[in-house]
Amino acid sequence: GSEAAGEQGQEEEVEDRLKEHMDNLLDKSAKTRQVALQSLRLVFSSKILSEFLLERRLTLTDSLEKCLKKGKGEEQALAGTVLTLLCLQMGSGPEGEEVFHSLKPLLISVLSDSTASPGARQSCATALGMCCYIAAADLE
Repeated sequence: GSEAAGEQGQEEEVEDRLKEHMDNLLDKSAKTRQVALQSLRLVFSSKILSEFLLERRLTLTDSLEKCLKKGKGEEQALAGTVLTLLCLQMGSGPEGEEVFHSLKPLLISVLSDSTASPGARQSCATALGMCCYIAAADLE
């Protein structure tokens, strides 16, 4: 009994931290947004959070969109990586496809922007390829 309660407490703690990181994606400070993106990258790559993310995918997608649009260099690169991991978490169903389709034009925009940093462009290219492979229902 107490072991299950401990796991439940840990789960809630992780979710609270995730919510905080997601809120920090909208912070005015680029450094705060970058730290939030790095934290999300670590959590998304080490834990399956499909249920938690399912309810928050639209909010997270909007936040990542802002990071890709307004951010520079490192922030854009991290946002591309987090987007790739989000697509992996969502899987090949309609939710993953929805995330991919909403950010696909922006990924292409950063990828084709010759003034964007090479790291940002590379990350967006990877995100585009991976998300397309995972979540694009349309074979084109």
